[in-house]
Amino acid sequence: MNQLVSKYGLLLMFISTVAFAQDIRVHDPVVIQQDDTFYLFCTGRGISCFSSKDLKNWERQLSVFPEKPTWTDEVVPDFKNHIWAPDVSFHNGTYYLYYSVSAFAKNTSAIGVATNKTLNPSDANYKWKDHGIVIQSVPNRDLWNAIDPNLIFDDENTPWLSFGSFWNGLKMVKLNPDLLSVAEPQEWFTIARRERSFDLADTNPGDAALEAPFIFKKNGFYYLFLSWDLCCRGEKSTYKVVVGRSKKATGPYLDKTGKSLFEGGGSLLVEGNKNWYGAGHNSTYTFNGKDYMFYHAYDANDNGTPRLRISELQWDENGWPSLKTKLE
Repeated sequence: MNQLVSKYGLLLMFISTVAFAQDIRVHDPVVIQQDDTFYLFCTGRGISCFSSKDLKNWERQLSVFPEKPTWTDEVVPDFKNHIWAPDVSFHNGTYYLYYSVSAFAKNTSAIGVATNKTLNPSDANYKWKDHGIVIQSVPNRDLWNAIDPNLIFDDENTPWLSFGSFWNGLKMVKLNPDLLSVAEPQEWFTIARRERSFDLADTNPGDAALEAPFIFKKNGFYYLFLSWDLCCRGEKSTYKVVVGRSKKATGPYLDKTGKSLFEGGGSLLVEGNKNWYGAGHNSTYTFNGKDYMFYHAYDANDNGTPRLRISELQWDENGWPSLKTKLE
């Protein structure tokens, strides 16, 4: 095993010397800045990681988990260490990385969290510490899915974790101040949903296709970005990003027309076109005074390969976002 790990490490170190352009292959990108370096985490074996100085040229870094977390087989038997949809935050001197362990199209899922004092692999303090499960969904018990986490602090500095896909919508739950566990007594909200056929079995994801919540604070509003329709299906991918906003982190979130996201509302931000089968699973940040949206899109000119897309956001007179750089 040690020999295997050593070979794995050497291979990744070799890969990490190669620089990539902006259109690197990624799924579900999230980004954070430490000093003069941006770090991107995304779906991949052990959670893939890239770094960049300019948001254009990206260098592959070591995965977060060279070996799968020890608890994952209890959630997904014989888990292959292909970890989905991370979310990264910095709080009180520590980086928190939430991540998803799941079986495709099942709510046999859990959200875990790992912490680190630095994201710089050359720093002597660099070491990911896994804290295990934060929340878990179980088939035939839960009509929601514990994937696609996103951490937000409200105006009272209370931490909330939003997450979910399909079933009966996107959820939000209050966390303890340590950010490692659900607060008691538990406080839950459904922040977005779409109509689901009533006659489906609880184990069926259903036809209410939405997932990947990401909440961004701007000008007194909480903006909820989420993805509609289907990802991960090559030319059949129909992913798109919609948005709503609220004065409270817990909602209700309304779109431009005033329709609640709880009732299927959502204002379109980006969708696929002739060159991209679909576009979605975004994250949104302010870096150096500019607002950016990161997402992936399926390249119709490269067999549906998921590519990184980055656009600066612009805001209209009513406070609604649009992409400064369109998907072309």
